[in-house]
Amino acid sequence: MIQALTLPVMAADDHRFDLLARVPAQPRARLLWLPALGVAARHYLPLADALAAHGIAVYLHEWRGNGSSSLRPSRTHNWGYREILYHDLPASLAALPRDGAAMDTLIGGHSLGGQLACCFAGLHPTVFQRLWLVASGTPYWRTFPGPRGWTLPLIYRFLPWLAQRQGVLHGRRLGFGGTEARGLIGDWARVGLNNHYAGVGITDDLDAGLRTVRGRATAVVMAQDWLAPVPSMQGLLAKLPQVQATLRVLDAATLGTDADHFAWMKSPQAVATLLFHSFE
Repeated sequence: MIQALTLPVMAADDHRFDLLARVPAQPRARLLWLPALGVAARHYLPLADALAAHGIAVYLHEWRGNGSSSLRPSRTHNWGYREILYHDLPASLAALPRDGAAMDTLIGGHSLGGQLACCFAGLHPTVFQRLWLVASGTPYWRTFPGPRGWTLPLIYRFLPWLAQRQGVLHGRRLGFGGTEARGLIGDWARVGLNNHYAGVGITDDLDAGLRTVRGRATAVVMAQDWLAPVPSMQGLLAKLPQVQATLRVLDAATLGTDADHFAWMKSPQAVATLLFHSFE
């Protein structure tokens, strides 16, 4: 039997959101999962169901400004990595049931979610035993091969300018993310330019924190994913020198769907099986 739970969460600054959970009767481990930029937590329920069938309790974090979040970005409501790492993720972590304290606690995510999962693990290096990273990697422009990589510095300058001018980034009009806070886009773009994880108002050295993370990481890249190619994932893993990492590339035949950045979310069985077997 798998329980479907909705856990109300309140961050330290009164931001409210729901933590969606799928919990098997006798979980072997628990996973805090972070979505991709602009993607609501509910879109990962197929992944949560597939992992729960393997005995993994899954808790789906909700990004500030998406889905069940009580906030929406605007000229008057702005945030960046600081609010996510210092307010929202600690609140989700605190909401995990205490009766699971004896089991392994994993953290992982998709795309930006994978990056910030690593940063959060670096801020709490004794909490998480494993990282599960899917279709993720550093946005640093030099890790993207070919002409596409050469254009990224222009994009990383243009999008924050546009978001500042408009008050938010209307990402769906551009085919990138959702309606995003200008501070979030600014923090993300700076990492893309200089490969240094930081954010406005963040006092910790996030890169130094990444170097303290221990344990294992399972990294999954989709074969035709130009948003998170293999060198990008390798660049992220290089920031985790004390983590024993395994990198797998999945093609369309293995996935049973297109091997791009998002298609696997609707057919996540191959990803879930790979992640589970890496845990055994």
